[in-house]
Amino acid sequence: MNEKLKKVFILLSGYLSFIAFAIVGGYVFIKSDSEELKKTAKLTLIVTLIFTAISAVLLIYNHFGNFFGGYYSSTAYDVYSIITGIVAIAKIIVYAVLIIMVLVKKDKEISENK
Repeated sequence: MNEKLKKVFILLSGYLSFIAFAIVGGYVFIKSDSEELKKTAKLTLIVTLIFTAISAVLLIYNHFGNFFGGYYSSTAYDVYSIITGIVAIAKIIVYAVLIIMVLVKKDKEISENK
């Protein structure tokens, strides 16, 4: 498997699920000898943790709102819905940009031969 495709697979697993990334990223950290793959796994871990923390804060906000009557028809719930949508779109954009950067980046061997 090509090194670029391995990096894309690592990033894609981070986007799809924290558990999927734990399996793929853990395997890369333990078994891989490639520093580039480990660097990609570390970057994916950081990005995944950031989005997981944001989701956790939003979840806590939503659950606290549930304590009060009429939460689902309030402005607070509308704000929660808008921010959740923005975070989902931001997650897609961040991972898409990272994957595109991996695919567009020139290989070391090709650039060294020129």
